[in-house]
Amino acid sequence: MLKEIEQRKSEIQALCRRFRVRRLDLFGSAAAGADGPRANDLDFLVDLGDLSPKEYAEAYFALREALEQLFARPVDLVTAPSVRNPFFKQRLEQTRSMLYAA
Repeated sequence: MLKEIEQRKSEIQALCRRFRVRRLDLFGSAAAGADGPRANDLDFLVDLGDLSPKEYAEAYFALREALEQLFARPVDLVTAPSVRNPFFKQRLEQTRSMLYAA
């Protein structure tokens, strides 16, 4: 895992509480510790639980924006139901690292 993620873990957890995140995982090259051009963005898997559609959308976009501001780089925020490609799902499962769980 990137040192940058480890150093900001308390800030990440505060954002998760603020936006009522049930679970947040880091995955991809950043979770595997890659730095430099391969890790120019951060990939997160988020579980927002049973929020109403309006609350879900607001929390999703606000969390993505807050994470982008926190790390000053693009963020891909993925939800489990949106992962349909079996190859992508396998890669996600191989590299995921939990950052927060409520």
